[in-house]
Amino acid sequence: MAKKPTILDPADGLVVSEVGEWASEKHARVQRYIEIASKARALYVPPPNWRGGASYIELFSGPGRSLIRDTSRIIDGSPLVAHSAALTSDVPFTAMHLNDSDPAMTAAVDQRLRALGVIPATYSEPAEIAVDRIIAAINPAGLHFAFLDPFNLDGLSFEIIKKLARLQRVDMLIHVSVQDLQRNLDDYSRPGDVFDRFAPGWYDHVDTKQSINSFRAALMEYWLGEIRKLGTMPAKGVELIVGSKRQRLYWLVFVSAHSLAQKLWDAIRDPMKQTTMDF
Repeated sequence: MAKKPTILDPADGLVVSEVGEWASEKHARVQRYIEIASKARALYVPPPNWRGGASYIELFSGPGRSLIRDTSRIIDGSPLVAHSAALTSDVPFTAMHLNDSDPAMTAAVDQRLRALGVIPATYSEPAEIAVDRIIAAINPAGLHFAFLDPFNLDGLSFEIIKKLARLQRVDMLIHVSVQDLQRNLDDYSRPGDVFDRFAPGWYDHVDTKQSINSFRAALMEYWLGEIRKLGTMPAKGVELIVGSKRQRLYWLVFVSAHSLAQKLWDAIRDPMKQTTMDF
């Protein structure tokens, strides 16, 4: 298979990723949450306070700019959106920890943020390795926001969520690909395959002989239940994002152990898109 040509942003000559038109909806949720959480974040950053800092974490950051597929439109990626939202709210993050397994993507997002006056901590590792390095680098007493936005379920190892949940104060916004789940159910169900990493122990708790729709729904309910066991709580308002033809694309799942964070998410999510993880 031929390698896709590298696409450069004419504005800065740096590499961009390619995304669907719906990426802006994810970014809007990141932006609004960071803005609305500014008062809570202000308690952890100087001046005048210093209670461990407030960091922004991405394990699948991309290059910081993205081309909307089948268009010529280039938009800011989530790291730049996050920085801008924090700056606009007058409570910037004390640190940004960004990882992408592709070194070219990491180099691009690093350069773009430095051009804005930010010096991020960047990593080019598999997410399962990068999360350990990031947790070791941040203050465990701080307030942290992690946006987990993998391309597919294969990238969303439950170990990542488990490790982040050990932090005293961390909010997570998680992209869960419905499309990937629907397309690859049979392959991912094989022993040792994706579901074993995404939802460890699922096979002993989910009936594989039920209808496909029921199987998918039961798998996701098991996953949510395992998150609850970590002492943190998925918000009731799961948002379903759909494509231009109303096809199901992905869920945005907000996770936090703190009631205030849950209330903030409820204040910004689109109630028209609230759904349970049914099929």
